Amino acid sequence: MNSNEEQQLPVAVLGAGPVGLAAAAHLIERGLTPLILEAGPEVGANLATYRHVRLFSPWQYNVDKAARRLLQQHGWTAPPDDGLPTAGELLDAYLAPLAAMPAIAAKLLLGQRVIAVTRVGFDKVKTKGREAAPFLIRTETADGTRQYLASAVIDATGTWSHQNPLGADGIPALGETALGARIDYGMPDVLGSARERFAGRRVLVVGAGHSAAGSLLALAQLAEEYPKTSIVWATRGSNLSRVFGGGEADGLQARGQLGMRLKALRNSGGLELRQNFRIEQLEEVDGRIRVTGEPVSGATPVIDGIDRIICAAGARPDLALTRELRLRHDPWLESTDALAPLIDPNEHSCGTVRPHGHNELAHPEPGYYAVGAKSYGRAPNFLMATGYEQVRSVVAALVGDMAAADDVQLDLPETGVCKTRLAYEDGASESAVSCCGVPEAQAASCCVPAPSPSGACGCSAPAKTSCCA
Repeated sequence: MNSNEEQQLPVAVLGAGPVGLAAAAHLIERGLTPLILEAGPEVGANLATYRHVRLFSPWQYNVDKAARRLLQQHGWTAPPDDGLPTAGELLDAYLAPLAAMPAIAAKLLLGQRVIAVTRVGFDKVKTKGREAAPFLIRTETADGTRQYLASAVIDATGTWSHQNPLGADGIPALGETALGARIDYGMPDVLGSARERFAGRRVLVVGAGHSAAGSLLALAQLAEEYPKTSIVWATRGSNLSRVFGGGEADGLQARGQLGMRLKALRNSGGLELRQNFRIEQLEEVDGRIRVTGEPVSGATPVIDGIDRIICAAGARPDLALTRELRLRHDPWLESTDALAPLIDPNEHSCGTVRPHGHNELAHPEPGYYAVGAKSYGRAPNFLMATGYEQVRSVVAALVGDMAAADDVQLDLPETGVCKTRLAYEDGASESAVSCCGVPEAQAASCCVPAPSPSGACGCSAPAKTSCCA
């Protein structure tokens, strides 16, 4: 295939969630043709599984700029910038209208589950002529297997559909698969469609992130109506600072309030907290679930009498799709090597990251980019607006506008916290010094925290004032 023929091929966008549809909007604006392949029966299929969940970020961070321009050409009225949508409202008021735009609707194929991405005529080993070969995307549909050709691939398949297991070793705990019918992964609708599964039950929630927090607070509300409902919260570690968050210093007010409400619930005795509980085995005992943890100081911890489990232990990317491509992933986060130091949750809990785009997202396989939540691999600190800037940069690079591709900027809310010391954590005081070298309370309002090359959390330029210069 010659270069002219390759240029006529579409750019494949895998996934029609917020970031995937934003990529399509940028491609259309730049004169390229997208081919949007979505596994679900509707756009935003992952969001649809938690329609009931209210997002942390207001509308101003949830609408991509190119998508906004496309929608407004057809008379769309944007929701108020400061409103906090649920996942369902994001779908109904933004993604569904965006998908209905003629330029996108004509290139959107639903019910197309991508199972493999490769190069036509090339496995991973073969080199000569590789870059000139188009990409081959194979999908599974209700009508059988399909294949498509593309000049480039923007992989926005996310991670939500590949939830982490309960086992602390990264694999399912012993007995987890057998008891799978009594385990919910992610964020079930505790107060809605899933109410009957949890009302009056003894429920174990596993995880120390915001998904776990949301489920715990929903269960506490359910317990007010059904007093026999009891809650056990198990975390693998003992540091709850990330989930308790920045409190009033959090630039996303809803996120800060979530942490404060959860901390108040813990302090009130509204739940049983089991920290440093690393699940090893599940087994049925007298019709209920016994959960056994890894031994600690010679003692084996056990949680008995559980009726249902909510596993909110995060998610991971599906790397099997691209096994025949030449990709280079960070060995533990499964992001690109260049992005990993900026987002490593072992080092950083900042709510913002240094602006990044096509350079940090590139792989040895030219023309392939993972974007959105998938680009972060197993790191949990992704924000939607980050994905929008990623695809803007990537699409600019695809059309050869390298000045625009390299000019990456992020306008994100601050957490009010930096690195592992959080403003809302026990013991924080006005004299506590943040990684910006100024008191935490001052740093929260005067600078934009961002990881530095050394791995310490510094301040990205430009700072809002000179206090972090």
